[in-house]
Amino acid sequence: MIEHIHFYYCNDLHSHFDQWPNIVHYFNKKKKQHAQADEQSWRIDIGDHVDRFHPIAEAYNGKANVELLNDAGFDFATIGNNEGITLEHEHLYHLYDQANFQVSCGNLKPVNKEKPVWLQNSIKIQTKENLIIKLFGLTAPFNAFYHPLGWHVESPYDYLQREINVLKKDADILIFLSHLGFSEDQLIAERYPEIDIIIGGHTHHLLKNGEKIHNTLLTAAGKHGKYVGEVHIDWDHHLNKIVDKQAYTVETEHLSQDQETVNKLAQMNDAAQKLLKKPVTYIENSLIVDWFEQTPIIESLTNKLKDWTKADISMLNAGILLESIEEGYVTYGDIHRICPHPINPCTVKLRGIEILEVVRGAHDEALMHFELKGFGFRGKVLGKFIFSGIDIDTEVDEAGIEHVQHVTYNGHELEHDKIYTFATADMFTFGRMFPEIARSTTKEFYLPEFMRDLLADALKS
Repeated sequence: MIEHIHFYYCNDLHSHFDQWPNIVHYFNKKKKQHAQADEQSWRIDIGDHVDRFHPIAEAYNGKANVELLNDAGFDFATIGNNEGITLEHEHLYHLYDQANFQVSCGNLKPVNKEKPVWLQNSIKIQTKENLIIKLFGLTAPFNAFYHPLGWHVESPYDYLQREINVLKKDADILIFLSHLGFSEDQLIAERYPEIDIIIGGHTHHLLKNGEKIHNTLLTAAGKHGKYVGEVHIDWDHHLNKIVDKQAYTVETEHLSQDQETVNKLAQMNDAAQKLLKKPVTYIENSLIVDWFEQTPIIESLTNKLKDWTKADISMLNAGILLESIEEGYVTYGDIHRICPHPINPCTVKLRGIEILEVVRGAHDEALMHFELKGFGFRGKVLGKFIFSGIDIDTEVDEAGIEHVQHVTYNGHELEHDKIYTFATADMFTFGRMFPEIARSTTKEFYLPEFMRDLLADALKS
């Protein structure tokens, strides 16, 4: 006898709800089809469903996302870094209190506190034919961010080395819900053939027809709900093993919509806008935002960052502010709209010579016009880089290219070997935009504050 088992999933939605009604309609249709064929199916979220760039996620601290997953009939979930490090401790601790689905993230735990009741190491399900399927989730160990928020994330490899035999021991099928990224999934598939299927996320990779490494099937469905994924397993009860497993992704844009979900999202958005209308301050004159100019508002925010972190020097990009601010009352919704990024302030220790390299790199026209995707940035382009605490003399050559001539701190040239505290947005500690910042071994991240919290303070003063 062959038992047919089906899983449907989404990953890295990031609160992009445009296709969510399409996803719900498709999952409902598929569940009905499988039920008519007397087959079982389940729905899974692989993390980063929450992203506080969206007013709904911001106003409800992620709980509206959980309500949407409940309404959509999801069965299981794991946690992404957007749930883990963009919510304050208590908001994450109680995020899934009302979830109608089970949550597994085996390598996450609170510091000096009992685990929340919803947090499971693994989830066991038994099919109607008594097949045992075990699912377990792991998330990326960004402990430089988790620790200030009162959480610890164990290395996934330490966790697997200790737990893999226990996980597999009483399971016919073992499924890993991974918010680690594609390269990590590939490595884990190489090291742990006990895992039958890895459903992945985090790096927004799209595996349209899955990928097999030895006997492990890997799958992932991109980002922002543009695709959803499905996994189909055939188990032979006579041979007592999987005889076929397939993974596919489906583009969602042209699927039919679930009208109840359309209506629910509209209601949630209206309610969120009302919650975010709380006034923060009053300004007497409009503040212009220009991504390629040093305007008073970005200058004020850069100064605030330096003072708030007690740094010697600070740097921000003008593209971090998306819209100008009109005179009159400024609400939290305005500030969220203008600076929606889940980006935290941070400081690094840099030598003077390294700061000189950062300043020179910041004057690269190509970098200013770079359309950054990821690292928490939710804007269009990086824009002009603004500094506080130093004076920069530049010269424009015949080709119109600006060159840095002198950089002074308190009226004196930067000392090449002196250590300075340098404040910036945490996104510059990643990637290759500023190697000097990314390489620093003395990073300090300020959580749970976002850059928009500093913007609110700057506007008040």
